[in-house]
Amino acid sequence: MSAKPFTVCRPPGFGAFQFAIVSSLRAAQLMRGCTPRVEAGFHKATVIAQREIAEGMVVMEPFSTSAARAIAPGHPLLVE
Repeated sequence: MSAKPFTVCRPPGFGAFQFAIVSSLRAAQLMRGCTPRVEAGFHKATVIAQREIAEGMVVMEPFSTSAARAIAPGHPLLVE
């Protein structure tokens, strides 16, 4: 028996692209072993991540150039 389909509404202030990026990053964290902030049930990591964002339990922080340099030092797009 398959799980019921689950529909997540984007929270106000999130564009479709932004919602997709943030939810995919959070889903990757969940797949690496982070603890879900909502009841997981039998849902996949992507649905859990979308629910967390929709319920306001995950927020997006501004991404700074210094953080980008720490993640990808020497990347050609990070020219000063």
